[in-house]
Amino acid sequence: MFSFWDIVIIVLFFVVVLGIGVWSTKKAGKSSIEFFLSGRNMPWWLLGVSMVAATFSADTPNLVTDIVRNNGVAGNWVWWAFLLTGMLTVFVYAKLWRRSDAVTDLEFYEIRYGGKMAAFLRGFRSIYLGLFFNVMIMGTVSLAAIKIGQVMFGIDKFTTIALASFAVVIYATLGGLRGVIFADFFQFGIAMFGSVAAAYYAISQPEVGSLSQLFNHEAVRGKLSLIPDFNDPAIAIPIFIIPIAVQWWSVWYPGAEPGGGGYVVQRMLSAKDEKNAVGATFLFNIAHYAIRPWPWIIVALSSLIIFPELSDIQSRFPEISNQYLKDDIAYPAMMTLLPSGFFGLVVASLIAAYMSTIGTHLNWGASYIVNDFYKRFVNPSASEKTLVKMGRYSTVLLMILAAIVALWLENAKQAFDILLQIGAGTGLIFILRWFWWRINAFTEISAMVVSFLVAVLFKVIIPEAANGETPEWYQLSHWQLVIGIVITTTTWLTVTFLTKPEDEETLKGFVKRTRPGGIGWKNINAKLEAEGHKPIEHQLALEIFMMIAGITTVYSALMASGFWLYGNVAGGLISSIIAVIAFYLIFRSLGKLKFS
Repeated sequence: MFSFWDIVIIVLFFVVVLGIGVWSTKKAGKSSIEFFLSGRNMPWWLLGVSMVAATFSADTPNLVTDIVRNNGVAGNWVWWAFLLTGMLTVFVYAKLWRRSDAVTDLEFYEIRYGGKMAAFLRGFRSIYLGLFFNVMIMGTVSLAAIKIGQVMFGIDKFTTIALASFAVVIYATLGGLRGVIFADFFQFGIAMFGSVAAAYYAISQPEVGSLSQLFNHEAVRGKLSLIPDFNDPAIAIPIFIIPIAVQWWSVWYPGAEPGGGGYVVQRMLSAKDEKNAVGATFLFNIAHYAIRPWPWIIVALSSLIIFPELSDIQSRFPEISNQYLKDDIAYPAMMTLLPSGFFGLVVASLIAAYMSTIGTHLNWGASYIVNDFYKRFVNPSASEKTLVKMGRYSTVLLMILAAIVALWLENAKQAFDILLQIGAGTGLIFILRWFWWRINAFTEISAMVVSFLVAVLFKVIIPEAANGETPEWYQLSHWQLVIGIVITTTTWLTVTFLTKPEDEETLKGFVKRTRPGGIGWKNINAKLEAEGHKPIEHQLALEIFMMIAGITTVYSALMASGFWLYGNVAGGLISSIIAVIAFYLIFRSLGKLKFS
């Protein structure tokens, strides 16, 4: 299957990536700040590309393919809706995060809250997110690697996992975040070029013919709408109305956390300053939602012609295990149609997508385990050398656990739904805690516990108790999500008002450090001013305006791309003009934003 040039391209890719890891080793080993935050000296463009690369995982094209084959192009609103919280993070929260000067977003808990509960929350979530949640995400990405290995290389899942893990562990362990970020920049270029090449050769297949023939094919025509049919509530409600109206602000999802979190915050905290943190996050959202999706969508639509049924994939690749025979496997199946040379390039791009995501999650998860658990609770006096060593040990451990989870999962959409359900109802807390003094540590603890228990109820207990005969409402995962949001939100609101607020000194310290402003801090600000502190100025109105303009820019650009590809000149022209005007408004407003 591999030609000489395919092998050369793949080998060169590994040489460059591992070389970056070795080059970064010396600086990464100097301190934990260097290992986990690359010295807090990264420019916006490098960080923005790194964020995009981290979400450009090997499982994402598979997930998009699964969505398009089942719900059409409009089905992607289940993740496109997260742009709303992405732009909220850009213009409201990025400055606040960089201003906090924390090492991880979990350190925030002992800045915003006080006492034993704040310490417990930080320590528990370091394991809950850094270990459990993080391993689930990496397991999902590694599942994609398994499917790629079975379809494109014909190798078993154990061999795939062993090979896929080896290289990424080396450069993530050696180079820390600096190595990950520079590798991300290189890998994103390879991955993006590879996805465009894959789309080009997908429509060049004899069965497809051309772009216009693709869009006019009987199997594809009904899948092209950019907006779902609102005359069919069974489709419109789960894939558009709930994501746009509820999901984006109420659900915690890695990479799209309301108010920012995880590796996105890690990049903000490693920025040179607040301005670079804002620029990086803005670039990330533009690239993530407006630039990347269409090559994957084109491949997914082409797969409906070449492999209209799963049985067609099975007959072409009889060695595929039934455990993995789902719609998401159509993407790697399409990759096998590439010609020599380009096949190696696309394989390298898929490896790049896998390594950039796994490398990010390894370093991010290790930062939680080391900074927020080991250093905070186990060995507070640990030397910088010891912390770096523990970071490297944690990196290896996380990769081993992720491999185990990958062997259990079946398809990308399954993991996506599980992660959404676990985070259901917690998102609003991450937005409000910056701007409402009444949120306390018990708020977050209750939400975390209840959302997890509800997820276990829906994903484990009910299916086992029903023995395959679950009620009709249960079979629709969006209603599980909504019920989880209602239960969790009701619980944490009740707990918030039944428990004491954080002590006044803690709240004052938080406001002085991050200067969030807003009506939610009116009383605290008044007390600080009475003590002689300068009034805290905020620009919430301007920031919300820029958020709306950012959303308009990206969605218009996303729609414009689709219209131009479809040959809809009027739609493409109107959407493009709207995108340009909205971007111009952002550019004009940037000069009014105040940075520390």
